[in-house]
Amino acid sequence: MSVSESEGAFAVWTDEQRRPSTAGAGRREDGESATERSEQSGTAPLLNATGIVKAFGPTKALDGANMAVHAGEVVAVMGPSGSGKSTMLHCLAGIIQPDAGTVMYDGRDLGAMPDQPRSTLRRTEFGFVFQFGQLVPELTCVENVALPMRLGGMRRREAEAKARDWLGRLEVGDVASKRPGEVSGGQGQRVAVARALVTGPKVIFADEPTGALDSLNGEHVMRMLTEAAKETGAAVILVTHEPRVAAYSDREVIVRDGHTRQVEFA
Repeated sequence: MSVSESEGAFAVWTDEQRRPSTAGAGRREDGESATERSEQSGTAPLLNATGIVKAFGPTKALDGANMAVHAGEVVAVMGPSGSGKSTMLHCLAGIIQPDAGTVMYDGRDLGAMPDQPRSTLRRTEFGFVFQFGQLVPELTCVENVALPMRLGGMRRREAEAKARDWLGRLEVGDVASKRPGEVSGGQGQRVAVARALVTGPKVIFADEPTGALDSLNGEHVMRMLTEAAKETGAAVILVTHEPRVAAYSDREVIVRDGHTRQVEFA
C-alpha cells in the first residue's frame, strides 16, 4: 500500500472529509498544574476556543462552548454520551469548522486557515489517538507509526527509524513488523500512541483512547501516554466518560447540553 493510498484513510490529516465520526496514580506529581504555571507567568493559552457553536441539522451539539488549554497540561473533557465532547475535540483540532465562535492555536485562527495549511498543521503539530486506534490494516505497525512523517515527505528509512524508536519507548518494539490484526488491543493502542507522538506534536487529541480496552490495558496506555506527553512537553486533550481515565488529567472540562464548565483539581 503506497503512501498516497494510505492518505485517504486519515481524513484527520487532510481536509477531504471534515465531518466527525460519530485512576489517581496518574495525576501530575510536580505539585503545580501547567495552568497555574502559565497563569503565574502570564503565558497565553496554547489553544483557546471561545463561543463555539456547532449544529448538525436542528440539533446543537455545542452552544457557546469555551475551553482553553495551556502548553504541557492534560485536560479531560467529560460529559454524558451525546453531550458534545467529541464535537468539541474535532472543533479544537480543526477537523470540523464551528458554525460560530473562534479557535485560536498558538496565535493562529484555525477557522481562517486554508485547507492545506490546516491539514499540514494536523500532521506536524497535532497528534491523535482514537478509541479503536484507526491503524491502517494493510500497513505494518512501524509503517503506521511512520505514516504521518511519510505524508510530510520524509524518506522511508528516516521515518521508520523514528517510528521504531517510539515503538521501543512504548514497549511494543517487538510488533514493528506485524500488521494491526496480528497484535492485541493494548499493543495496537500503544502503536497508535506512538504514531501520535512521533512527530513531536504540541497537542495530542485523545478521543476515548481506552474505551475498547480492559481496565489493566487502559491504565497501561494512559500511564504511557501521559508520561510521554509530559516528557515531550505536549498538551493532552482527553475525551472520556470514565473517572479513572480523567484522573490522569490536571483538570476537567465538563460538557453538558452544548455548554462547558471548568473543574480545577485542588
